[in-house]
Amino acid sequence: MNSLSSISMFISFFLLFHCLEGKSLIQRSCEKAAKSDPNLSDKFCVACLEANPRNKTGSLEKLVTLSIELTMSNATNIATNISKLLKGRRGFDKHVRIGLQDCLELYMDAIPALKAARHAFLSKDFNTANIDVSSAMDASSTCEDGFKQMKREVSPLTKDNNIFFQLTAISLAFINMCH
Repeated sequence: MNSLSSISMFISFFLLFHCLEGKSLIQRSCEKAAKSDPNLSDKFCVACLEANPRNKTGSLEKLVTLSIELTMSNATNIATNISKLLKGRRGFDKHVRIGLQDCLELYMDAIPALKAARHAFLSKDFNTANIDVSSAMDASSTCEDGFKQMKREVSPLTKDNNIFFQLTAISLAFINMCH
């Protein structure tokens, strides 16, 4: 009976510890990232990373790689969507078409920058990874600013730009947590 009580007590403490711990690596990392950057939403961060089937990471380093890859995928999707917009709708104003072409170029440049960031991070070159992700991040704000400068034109990419900005902010915050 005494060993049964010991086992029962051990299991109770084990379960209590896990209930108190409660939050996953993703949740803890996203909360910490959001505290370090007022532009970052921890709910967005958690939703994006937990939605990925490869989210069963065991370390912050794997989470960084996953976040960079998610950001690369997003940049690729945005570039594809811009190409479709440019090919599919001839009714765009000349200025909007120019803005979209500029944004396409920005996102096409962001993709290799993110690949370089992933490589630098995997090589433990955190400063270069940070610079490369920061460079990619500029695509969203520069794209949005291009439309704002036109004054009368509304960016058809505002939502995409905001999501990409958030994803790059997540990657930057996670990289900074590693060093």
